[in-house]
Amino acid sequence: MKRMKWLHIMAPTAALALVVSACSNGDGTTNTGSNQGSAKEIKISLLNSKGEIQTQLEEAAKTFQKDNPNISLEIMAAPAGTSPFERASTLYASGNPPTMLMLDTGDVEKFKDRILDLSGEKWNADTVANATDLTTFGGKNYGFPLAVEGYGFIYNKAIVDKAVGGSFDPSTIKTTNDLENLFKQIEASGKKALIISPMDWSLGAHFLPLAYAGQNKDMAEVNKFIDSLKAGKAGLAGNKVFNGLMDTFDVMMKYNIDQKSPLTGTYERGGELLGKGEVGVWFQGNWAWPQIKSFDSASGAYGFMPVPISNNAGDYGNQEISSAVSKRIIIDKERSTPEQQEAAKKFLNWIVYDQKGQDFLVNKASIIPAFKNITLPAADPLGKSIQAYIAKGKSEQSMSTLPADHWAKVGASMQKYLHKSADRATLVKEIEEYWKSVK
Repeated sequence: MKRMKWLHIMAPTAALALVVSACSNGDGTTNTGSNQGSAKEIKISLLNSKGEIQTQLEEAAKTFQKDNPNISLEIMAAPAGTSPFERASTLYASGNPPTMLMLDTGDVEKFKDRILDLSGEKWNADTVANATDLTTFGGKNYGFPLAVEGYGFIYNKAIVDKAVGGSFDPSTIKTTNDLENLFKQIEASGKKALIISPMDWSLGAHFLPLAYAGQNKDMAEVNKFIDSLKAGKAGLAGNKVFNGLMDTFDVMMKYNIDQKSPLTGTYERGGELLGKGEVGVWFQGNWAWPQIKSFDSASGAYGFMPVPISNNAGDYGNQEISSAVSKRIIIDKERSTPEQQEAAKKFLNWIVYDQKGQDFLVNKASIIPAFKNITLPAADPLGKSIQAYIAKGKSEQSMSTLPADHWAKVGASMQKYLHKSADRATLVKEIEEYWKSVK
């Protein structure tokens, strides 16, 4: 989910093309030369809003093209600092949308009149439970569920084991006090406890939404709570879950390695400090594994522990990890030709059913698949940890349908709180005002 988280991470500005040279026919196809007779090359493109897998997607496009010589696939990177919804809207406004667009779950409905109904695709029957619920409107599914993602506190096991004097068990952290005691132990061992990544998408799309999802196990009740916020009938000042979560955030701020300059950190810095063992804990999602792995030179052992929201161990949310199907791929029907649409469908089927496509998804991109037929185990410790929480029934559904501007606007309010340029009363006021402005 990067953003969450998921949520989530912006790719480099450059849009990289993986194409073969040919002569254009002006209809999305090109002649490929006399060796293939009348065969035509079909050019398709994909907007990637999951920047940490840009390179892996480019390699997948090359492999897919080897298997399908008449189809060339261009992987376009979403510009840094732009939400998938904003980029997709800009591309449609320019009259030049890509064939496929990778969006956050909540954005799919906004484009449903411009995208293809995918209900007839075989993979619908092979998705995990509820994978297409949030992209189905009027009985038609419009989104391909690309990834299951989860987030919470990632811990470096070698660092935490040393701090606790044995093998660390994440289930022992059941309250905010337990968390602070762990932070104290880590610092007593000579390491810094944690790092807070200050990006608005991390704070606004991942951390704060725990206060919404934690209101009730029943998502219908959570949705009612959100509706009450929109109507100005629900407040956060006296809300137990919100205040409990922010009490935990206060503890995080106290032990943040960057507390002297809390807004200067970058996403990459978090992965570096955790991977090198300079901090024991980092709030982030399983999408961060490639960054952590690139700096890890020790055990490679990492896992998740939930974010506690109270000092009552039995409260819902204290022992659950946040997870959901996050990124979705949609297919344009407004500008793409029928041939391009069929080629795009072929690529999606290649991901689900071809061994090379599955290898890209699980082993190369470190993605937890949203399809039952893909039985490859998670390739990294973070994916395995998320899968273990889900298998134990210890998962809390992520807030996948928040408004497109939530992470930017409310994330900015969280940044002010992190910087201590706003107190909790101001934060409450700004969050409540945001929700009342949502139509």
